[in-house]
Amino acid sequence: MNKSEFADYIAQKNNIKKSEAENIINIFTDELIGSISEGKELSLVGFGSFSINKVAAREGINPKTKEKLKIEAYNQVRFKVGQKLKDACNTDKKAAAKDKPKAKDKK
Repeated sequence: MNKSEFADYIAQKNNIKKSEAENIINIFTDELIGSISEGKELSLVGFGSFSINKVAAREGINPKTKEKLKIEAYNQVRFKVGQKLKDACNTDKKAAAKDKPKAKDKK
């Protein structure tokens, strides 16, 4: 699903105009980018947490020429999934686990 399709989805689910849904998405993404770029961590309970992970400088190799090169240090955005989102993505597995007979304890 791309951004436009997601805006359609939000609009239909919440009985709002697509333009309003697009505005909501834009506000969220713009403010998320702004806060992360300022070094702030964002935690949305149940959904997940966005944070900055510092990646150290290291030496790499160009696979085509086998030439060594220096990769500079950089900041990478990290997203840690919240439990509610994790559970929502695994509902089929949980249902299957409940239906599966348990092994009897050996004594």
